[in-house]
Amino acid sequence: MPLRKQLRRLATQLGPWRMVATLLFLTVAVFVARSSWDLPLAGDAERALYDSRASMMAPHVDQDPRIVMITYNDQTLFNTGIRSPLDRTLLANALANIDRMGAKSIGIDIVFDSPRPDDDVLKTQLKAMKTPTWLAYADQATNQNTIYFEQQKYLEAYQAEVRTAKTRPTSVRFEVDEDNVARKWPSRPKHLPPLMSNAMAPVDKAHADYQGNIRYLVPLRADKNQEVEVFNNLPIDIFGMPMDDETFAAFADSVRGRYVLIGADVIDTDQFITPLTRLPDLQSGERETMPGLEVHAHMLAQQLDGAWSKPVPDWALWSLALLVVIAGGLTSLIDLKARWVVVIFVGQLVFFLAYPFWLQRIGVDTTDLPAFGQALGWIFGYAAVGTAARTIGSRQRAFAQSALGKYLPADVAAQIMRDPDQLSLHGERRNIFCVFTDLEGFTKLSHATTPETVARLLNEYLDRLSDVVLGHGGTIDKFVGDAVVAFWGAPLSRPDDGPQAAAAALAMYEAGEKFRIDLAAEDVPPLGMTRVGLHVGDAIVGNFGGEGRIQYTALGDSMNTASRLEAANKSLKTGVLISAEAAARAGRDDLVPMGRVTLRGRAQPVDTFTPRPDLSPEQRARIADMVKAHALGDKNLYVTCATALGAEFSHDTSILFLIERLNETESGESYVLS
Repeated sequence: MPLRKQLRRLATQLGPWRMVATLLFLTVAVFVARSSWDLPLAGDAERALYDSRASMMAPHVDQDPRIVMITYNDQTLFNTGIRSPLDRTLLANALANIDRMGAKSIGIDIVFDSPRPDDDVLKTQLKAMKTPTWLAYADQATNQNTIYFEQQKYLEAYQAEVRTAKTRPTSVRFEVDEDNVARKWPSRPKHLPPLMSNAMAPVDKAHADYQGNIRYLVPLRADKNQEVEVFNNLPIDIFGMPMDDETFAAFADSVRGRYVLIGADVIDTDQFITPLTRLPDLQSGERETMPGLEVHAHMLAQQLDGAWSKPVPDWALWSLALLVVIAGGLTSLIDLKARWVVVIFVGQLVFFLAYPFWLQRIGVDTTDLPAFGQALGWIFGYAAVGTAARTIGSRQRAFAQSALGKYLPADVAAQIMRDPDQLSLHGERRNIFCVFTDLEGFTKLSHATTPETVARLLNEYLDRLSDVVLGHGGTIDKFVGDAVVAFWGAPLSRPDDGPQAAAAALAMYEAGEKFRIDLAAEDVPPLGMTRVGLHVGDAIVGNFGGEGRIQYTALGDSMNTASRLEAANKSLKTGVLISAEAAARAGRDDLVPMGRVTLRGRAQPVDTFTPRPDLSPEQRARIADMVKAHALGDKNLYVTCATALGAEFSHDTSILFLIERLNETESGESYVLS
């Protein structure tokens, strides 16, 4: 089926407004699955999930031998008695020693934005540095809340004064997300000097403006109670004190050939939340922070290792968004055994949970991976398609129930829709009441009128008889031309099946008579009566057919008997014939015996009855007495009854022919229909 036709059919089944709503919801699902980082609440979830990935997948390493941090710590501030600005004489002395120890490069994460009495000491040392030394620079444009005009003016003058070929400025800016967590490398505005890590060590041009995730490292534990820090952290007090040759040599090994980062490691100064510190410590329950100097160390180590995370292309993110929404939608359509449904659900759950961690592990930058958004997109896709499918299913069930209701009573159809197992998918033996009808003269009418007229009249006629069957709780087996085949007792049996079937048989005859009267006004050949046969017996009821087509029908001798009874009406001059077996369970007092007959094609005689509500109980009793007298061989009583009834029903062809048949047969014999 062409796609356009399929879509048109889907729109018809779903309804235009529901179709539009479903497509809009799926579009929203794709958008959420791609852009959840930028959405309220969803963005918070994405950041939390990223932090868990970054923390759990962070490389566990030994102490980095390339980088050393020399810091002002809280003990240093206590020893010097100077908190802010930091003791610059101590820094000058430390720089003098570090310069002689052979450091590869020095980065100073201290902003000199206000004067101190000992400025000249530090300025002199900075000008004399032989080791490449990088001084922290920040401007008001990128640090509006921490740098003011006067501070920037002083900082620029200070750095201009001490600048040499070896002493130059470096940007120490970070960019944090909305939750104040440092996850990514910052952007590099053109007016700023190079970023500290880029300045201290060479960086390839391809990553000179890298803004992906910061790779944070986790220390290997030396034992259960102690861990060796990723970066050696030494107090600046050691390097700022006078050193003899032995002390100098001992500490020179910690500096020689290394990148030296100097800054503060103080509780309330220059502290940042990172993915490693975002969650409270499991032992203390407190949330830790990381000094900005250590963040620079992680960035420098990442640059030295060339551990640049590979970004996920935008087209891949959109493709993933589309795929997860499709996966959610298809999952909602699964119609398998429960264990397979569980396997599919669990498999997708494991995939959604695991694959972002795997990407993080192999070095893919997942700071823009909408893991939570993809889960939401899957749920939205599941809900949208599932809702649409349920809508279509509901309408199809309603249509099926309506269609089933054309062959079954409304309550039976509804019950089967609720419990389809009641409709046997194979043949089963059931005791049913079978009805066959035939419309006399319809063949002649069909030859004398146009096909359109025939179709219209036939539909109207069958509609009237169908209403009778369904109104009396019967099941329509089939239509054969103008004939209706119906039965009671399947697919569901009810206590009143017998009375209902007998009532329907008479009502179908009467509906046929009404149709014949209504048709008299039309310019078509006249129709005869509707003949009806009713019998009860066992039959095989169920779905029969081939692979491509099945039909719910009843098969068996009882169906044949009902058909023969319908045909016998023509010979017996009756409109409705009911077998003795059906009459015994019909629960009617208006049945009149029509004698014993041998139906065409059958060897076993059948006692027959016909409903005569137009007769009085006394008249029906006298007819029954006549038939009984004949059966018992009481000729005198039979002759008396037959003579009286013949005179009384001189215009009733069915009674007259009954008397004629009885006259032609001996007691206990049946009238054989030829």
